[in-house]
Amino acid sequence: MSTYILAIDQGTTSSRALVFDASGNQLGVGQQEFTQHFPDNGWVEHDAEEIWGTTLASCRAALEATGITGADLACIGITNQRETTVVWDKATGKPIHHAIVWQDRRTSDYCTELKQKAGLVEKIQDKTGLLLDSYFSATKIRWILNAVPGARARAANGELAFGTIDSWLLWQLTGGQSHCTDATNASRTMLFNIQEQCWDEELMALFDVPAAILPEVKDCAADFGLSQASLFGSAVPITGMIGDQQSAAFGQGCFGAGMAKSTYGTGCFLLLNTGEVMLKSSNQLLSTIAYRLNGQTVYAIEGSIFMAGATMQWIRDGLKLIDDAAESGALAEATPDNLSVYLVPAFTGLGAPYWDPNARGALLGMTRDTGIKEIVTAGLMSVCYQTRDLVEAIAADGAVLSTLRVDGGMVKNNYVLQKLADVLDAEVHRPEIIETTALGAAYMAGLQLGLFSSLEEISEKWQLQQAFKPAKDASWREQQYQGWQDAVARTRSQG
Repeated sequence: MSTYILAIDQGTTSSRALVFDASGNQLGVGQQEFTQHFPDNGWVEHDAEEIWGTTLASCRAALEATGITGADLACIGITNQRETTVVWDKATGKPIHHAIVWQDRRTSDYCTELKQKAGLVEKIQDKTGLLLDSYFSATKIRWILNAVPGARARAANGELAFGTIDSWLLWQLTGGQSHCTDATNASRTMLFNIQEQCWDEELMALFDVPAAILPEVKDCAADFGLSQASLFGSAVPITGMIGDQQSAAFGQGCFGAGMAKSTYGTGCFLLLNTGEVMLKSSNQLLSTIAYRLNGQTVYAIEGSIFMAGATMQWIRDGLKLIDDAAESGALAEATPDNLSVYLVPAFTGLGAPYWDPNARGALLGMTRDTGIKEIVTAGLMSVCYQTRDLVEAIAADGAVLSTLRVDGGMVKNNYVLQKLADVLDAEVHRPEIIETTALGAAYMAGLQLGLFSSLEEISEKWQLQQAFKPAKDASWREQQYQGWQDAVARTRSQG
C-alpha cells in the first residue's frame, strides 16, 4: 500500500503543496504566489481559476521534487483559507465572479443594517458561534448573487454552486464529481448550525442563499472523491479536508480541552480547544468547530487578527523599507525595547476582539528620530500586541492560557517569539515542524485510510524545537501594552 500523502495548503497569498510520509516527515514542497485584487476601498478579491492553476502547479512541483508519482500517493488532504467565497457555473466549472476574500469588507454596511434587528446578533451567535460580520461567507454569497446579472435565478434553478476554497479545489480535482465541504469550513459560512450540524434554513432565508448551491457537509476525515487521473498520472483518493486554522491546531496536536495554538501567516489566528462543549464567548471571540471525526464534534474558541504576516508584506512591498521579511529580526534587535512607536495595521478594519470594519491603519508616536528600524519593529510588535488582545478576551471568557504553541511563517523570527512571550507573560513553544497547517491536513487524510491509528499516535509525533520564556517584568509589559491600547483607540471608528 502507498504511504505518501499530498497535502494541499491553499492560503491567502500563495498556494502550496507538500508531500509527507506516513511518519509525518516532510519530503518535498511546491509553492506559487498569486495575484491580490483590490477593486475598491476595503475590497479584496482573488481569481479562483488562478488559485486552481497555482495549486495544481504546486502539487506537480512537490511531486517532482520528491520523485514521487500519483501512483505512489495514498491520499490527498486539503486545507485552505476559510470564508473566501466562490460561486461557479456547474456546467462549465467557471466562476461567475472573482472570489471574495475573507478580508473583504464590502458587505459591512449591510451587516450594520442587520444588527439593528432585535435579537438577530444573539440568534446568529447561538446557531453558528459567529458574530454578525462581513468576514464570513453568507453576506459575500448574497452580494455575488445580487451583483451578477441573472445569478440569483440561476442559483435557484440549481445551475450554480457555492463553495469555500476547499470545495472549489475539490470540484476541480474531481472534474466536477464532488461538491462537498467539511464541518470546519461549513462552520465559517454563517449558514451552518454548529450545534445541530446542518445548514440552517432560517439563516439561508435571512441571507437569501438558496439550498441548491450549498455543498454537502462531511466529517473532516471522509471519502471526498477521486482526483482525475490526468492530473497526477493516477486517480488519488481525497480523504481529508479542514480549514487552515483548525488544521494547524490539528497538526499541533491540540486535542485536549484547554490546549491552544496561534498561527502567524497572512493573519493571526488563536484557537483554544474547548472539547465537546460549545463555549459561547461574551468577549467578541468566535465559537467554532475544531474538527469532526466519526460524527463527533470537538469545538474551539477562536480569535482572529486580519494582519500579521500581511503587515510585514506591506512594509516590504508597499513601503519598500526592507527587501526581505527575514531582515526584520536584525532591525528589531537594534531597536530599544521601550519603543513608543505603534503601528495599528487596521488596513481592512480590526478583527477580534474589536470587530470594527471601519477602523483604518495608523502609525502613531513618531518623533524626528523615528526611522526604518522603528517602523519595522512596530510592525512586528503589532503582532504581539494583537495576540495579547486575544488572550485578554479568552481570559475574560474564563479560560487560562499558560502555554501557546505557535506555527506559520513568522515564527521563524526569534525576536517576535521572545517579545510574544514577554507581552503575554506566557511560554511560547515552537515545534520542530512549523508547517503544521499542511501537516494537519496530511494527518486528517491519513487517519481516514488508517495510515495513522489514532489521535494519540499523532499527538506523540509533536516535538518541541524551542521554548521562549518571559524575560521582561510586569512594569515593562503593562506600559507597552497600554501604549498599544491607546493607539488602537485612536484608530477606532466608534468610541
